[in-house]
Amino acid sequence: MGIGLKELYVVVLLALLSSPQAVFGIRFVIDREECFSHDVKYEGDTVHVSFVVVKTDSSWHYTNDGVDLVIKGPNGDQIQDFRDKTSDKFEFMARQRGVHSFCFTNRSPYHETIDFDVYVGHFSYQEEHARDEHFTPLLDQIWKLEEALYNIQFEQHWLEAQTERQAIVNEAMGRRAIHKALYESAALIGASVLQVYLLRRLFERKLGMSRV
Repeated sequence: MGIGLKELYVVVLLALLSSPQAVFGIRFVIDREECFSHDVKYEGDTVHVSFVVVKTDSSWHYTNDGVDLVIKGPNGDQIQDFRDKTSDKFEFMARQRGVHSFCFTNRSPYHETIDFDVYVGHFSYQEEHARDEHFTPLLDQIWKLEEALYNIQFEQHWLEAQTERQAIVNEAMGRRAIHKALYESAALIGASVLQVYLLRRLFERKLGMSRV
């Protein structure tokens, strides 16, 4: 017995509405340390994480210093530890369900703006839907499609943050190059004026001595 178009719409709607995949994204400014938490509902879920240090809040200084990130599980066990990173994208499998913590540490003397994303991938139809020989293959394809869409959005957001960071870096370097050129021009003009002044004084002194 096959499923009709109406039943198909119902299955798709139920699958999308009951999706347990949790998406978390935030942009924040860090001074010294900032911690966030994210609840992973099921053991064995795949947790996708990305972060980008978009910019450093200093108009006259460009730094490539990164931040530290420590990820801990519900029992306080350390899962990942990154040091001095300006950006990264990775995933890990949750060994147990519960609240996971993500703590960033900024060791530079400047405030830094960070784009941070987390999402949890989980195929839940096996636990949450009736196992039917007609529905199961369809649900399988739906969840795989949804997982692929989340991956595309996740990757796109990470690339956008990377592009924004690079644009800010290029603008800062261009601004520094302009300022350097202006300072060098001002110094050259100042040196030329001083040279002319000293030469005039020297000629005046020699002219005065010759008259005597």
